[in-house]
Amino acid sequence: MTPGVTAGDRFRSWAEIQANAARGAGGFASLGLGEDDAVALMLRNDFPTFEVNMAAGQLGLYAVPINWHFTPEEAGYILADSGARVLVAHSDLLAQIAGGVPAGVTVLAVPTPEEIAAAYGVPAEKRVAPEGVETWEAFVARHAPNAQPAKAARGSMIYTSGTTGRPKGVRRQPASPEQQQLAAGEAARYWGIKPDPSTVVMMNGPMYHSAPAAYGMGSARLGLHMVLQPRFDAEDMLRLIDRHKVSHMHIVPTMFVRLLRLPDEVKRRYDLGSLRWVAHGAAPCAPAVKRQMIEWWGPVINEYYGATETGIVVWHDSQEALRKPGTVGRVVEGAALRIVDEQGRDVKQGEVGEIYVRGPHLAEFTYNNDDAKRREIALGDLVTVGDVGYQDADGYVFLCDRKRDMIISGGVNIYPAEIEGALIQMPGVRDCAVFGIPDEEFGEQICAYVEPQAGAAIDATAVRGYLGQHLARYKVPKVVEFAAALPREDSGKIFKRKLRAPYWEKAGRSI
Repeated sequence: MTPGVTAGDRFRSWAEIQANAARGAGGFASLGLGEDDAVALMLRNDFPTFEVNMAAGQLGLYAVPINWHFTPEEAGYILADSGARVLVAHSDLLAQIAGGVPAGVTVLAVPTPEEIAAAYGVPAEKRVAPEGVETWEAFVARHAPNAQPAKAARGSMIYTSGTTGRPKGVRRQPASPEQQQLAAGEAARYWGIKPDPSTVVMMNGPMYHSAPAAYGMGSARLGLHMVLQPRFDAEDMLRLIDRHKVSHMHIVPTMFVRLLRLPDEVKRRYDLGSLRWVAHGAAPCAPAVKRQMIEWWGPVINEYYGATETGIVVWHDSQEALRKPGTVGRVVEGAALRIVDEQGRDVKQGEVGEIYVRGPHLAEFTYNNDDAKRREIALGDLVTVGDVGYQDADGYVFLCDRKRDMIISGGVNIYPAEIEGALIQMPGVRDCAVFGIPDEEFGEQICAYVEPQAGAAIDATAVRGYLGQHLARYKVPKVVEFAAALPREDSGKIFKRKLRAPYWEKAGRSI
C-alpha cells in the first residue's frame, strides 16, 4: 500500500502532499513571508490541511488553525491578532466569514470536496472558489518548490480561550532537535504512533484543536497511512475501521457515548480486530463508559491529560482504568505536577486543590500579544488551566471540578465569559450568568441565566437568536432561564455556584 491519505473516494500520496507543500512554501516566500510570520487555515480535515501546515513548517511560519464554526467577528479577531498574512479556507467557509477578513490578507480557496459537502450539506454553488479568489491548487501549481534551507519549525499557534473571553494564541519558541526527538518518543509512548508500515490512522477530530492537530501532523511526519472521516458518525466510524483496517485513532468521550448507543446488531456487523491503540483526552470520561468501551474493544484504549499549553502530562492504559476507575492517570516521565491550595502551598495527599503542571518536552510559550496572561497562570515553571483535583497514594490523578468556569461539551472547550460578553450587550438584558450543566451525551451543555431589565419582554428564542448572530452555533445555550434578580455575593458579583449547583446535585457528579 502506497502511504498517503484517503478521504472518501479520493487518495493522495505523502509524496504528492510533500511536493505540494514545497511549492506552497515557495509561494509563501514569494509573498514575502519569513520566519515568525503566520499563515491561517480555516479548513476541515483535507489534503491541503497537511500541505499548508508542512509549507509553513519549511519557512518557520506559525500555522494558525481557525475553528470553522466561527463567525466573521470571531475569525477576524484571530486573523488580526495573529498577524496572519495568508488565509487558506474551504470555499463554503469563505462565504461564512465574509466581511471578517482584515485588509491585506491573501485569501486562497480550497474547493469543498464531495465527501465533506455531503457530510455538511454544502450546496454545489458554495463548493467552488468564489469569483476572483485563487485556489490553493492553482497557487501551488504556479510556484516553484521552496529552495531555502528548512527553518526551525514553529508548529501550530492554537488559539485557546480563557476567563477573560477573548481567545489567546499559544505561541511557542522553535523546538530544538532534542525537543523534537522527545516529542516523537512521547507520541510513540502515549499515542502509539511510530514508524510502522502496518499502521493505519483514522482522523475524525477537527485539526483546529490542539490534540488532533498534534496527532494528525505527528502521523503525517512519520508517513503513516491516514483515513479522514469527514464528520463523526458512530456507525460510519465502525464501517471505516472495518474497511480500512484502522489500527490507531484519537477520539473524545462523546464519541464513546454515541458508539455505545448503537444497537447490538450494528456493533456486531463490523470487524474491529485491527484496532491496536485508541487515545482519548480533552474531557472527562465517565468510568462506566470507559469500562463498557474496554469490554467491547478490548484493552486498546489509553487516556491522557494535558493542555494546549503543556502537551501530555498524565497518562494511563486500559488495565489502569479498570483498576482505578475515574483516574486520568499518573504523571509521565519528564513532566511535573503540583496540587496546591489558594496560597500556592502543596495540599496533602488525597486533598483537592488546583492542578499546576509542566509538560515533559514542549518549548517555552507565551500568549501572543499578551505576556501578562501567561504570567497569571504560572507557579514557578508550572502553569494551570484551572482544573482542580487530587492525587491518591499510588500517584494517580483524579479531576474533581474546574476552578475556572470553562465548559467542556463533547471535548470542545467553551468559555462562559465570551458568551456573557456577547449576551450582556443584548437590548433588554440587565445581567447574565453562563455555566455548564450535565448532559448525558456531551458531558456538559451550556445554560444561561438572564436578569432582564425592568419592563423588557425577551424570551429564550430571542436570546438564542441574538447570540447566534455573534457567536458560533455550538456556543449558543440550549437552556435559557430567567430570574428577576440573580443571586449575588457581597461584592456584587453573581453567585454562579448557587445557580449551577442544583443541576449537578441531581446528576450526582460535579464534572
